[in-house]
Amino acid sequence: MTTTLIDGIGLLYTGDPEREEIPGAALVIEDGLVAWTGPAAEAPDADERVDAGGRAVIPGFVDSHAHLVFAGDRTAEFQARMSGEAYTGGGIRTTVAATRRASEAELATRARALVGEMLAQGTTTVEIKSGYGLSVEHERRSLEIATGLTDETTFLGAHVVPAGTDADSYVRLVAGEMLEACAPYAKWVDVFCERGAFDGDQTREILSAGRKAGLGVRVHANQLTEGPGVRLACELGAASADHCTHLTAADVDALASSGTVATLLPGAEFSTRSPYPDARRLIDAGATVALATDCNPGSSFTSSMAFCVALAVREMRMTPLEAIRAATYGGARALRRTDVGWLRRGARADLVVLDAPSYVHLAYRPGVPLVHQVFHRGLLLEEDIQNHPADVVL
Repeated sequence: MTTTLIDGIGLLYTGDPEREEIPGAALVIEDGLVAWTGPAAEAPDADERVDAGGRAVIPGFVDSHAHLVFAGDRTAEFQARMSGEAYTGGGIRTTVAATRRASEAELATRARALVGEMLAQGTTTVEIKSGYGLSVEHERRSLEIATGLTDETTFLGAHVVPAGTDADSYVRLVAGEMLEACAPYAKWVDVFCERGAFDGDQTREILSAGRKAGLGVRVHANQLTEGPGVRLACELGAASADHCTHLTAADVDALASSGTVATLLPGAEFSTRSPYPDARRLIDAGATVALATDCNPGSSFTSSMAFCVALAVREMRMTPLEAIRAATYGGARALRRTDVGWLRRGARADLVVLDAPSYVHLAYRPGVPLVHQVFHRGLLLEEDIQNHPADVVL
């Protein structure tokens, strides 16, 4: 086995709560895993050496909420919102129609291109949801495509009720035949618990069926209004309640006293001109917070976790340290992963070398491409990652 020493690290952010930051650091990779971290002066010998040149090193971003399998474009909807129209979530059905018309090859090509964008920007783990098929055949197809891109796939047949379909009949379909067809390709089940989508009882029925089928639970909760989603997620032991934009005191208490991560998606608020989640309130209450892109064609068409970090600092009153923690370690917690999201011995060697002396520059210099190098499973990825991600599974 070849060992690789990365030294000359100006600041190593490990993500490990026991030792989050190491100035003047080094890191050793062996067999695709982190074998050692510490001060550069104490680094062991290795077969190969990479000089970080004083740059900062962070864990690869863990994007725990993304919708990458889709077709079509919703530019007109975005322009309408920027002209003052409110976001209601109704445009999802537009993407459903386009996705159903697209071929499997077209969907796979576009999804892989988005994965390439993410890799180029430092994301080394991504969760991918279905939800733009909304039929047994098309949901299964979306998840089969997703399994070729990531280990973290989520069945979101309950995104919205398809046009012209009875809601109760559709819930039975999702919790029955659709779940049975999709479960072999999914690790998680998710429901958009929201006004205009699925109510608390419908959400409980679908999530309970998914859990019975062996899937972990996630919930789209409290994005547009206050509602039962967050407390239901906590009650059912969901790994994550996502959005968490409109919270009551009881919702905050439930998140703080449970193992459910509050995954915040500031790209959605940016793109819909909506109020941002109160991250400060959640963190101060003791809740675990994650950041994710919510990459989708309607309400958050960004693949940049760095952009979400900058938004979290500027708009949600998170410190740069809290934001980078939420984008790495927090995302891993939202996926119940211990092998990614931090750089401690035994973790997967997914790391990003920033062209900056500190992770603070992700918020300090928003919009600037600061990713210098990306290591995935211990391998340094080629420079043209975005156009050649074909062999990479996040």
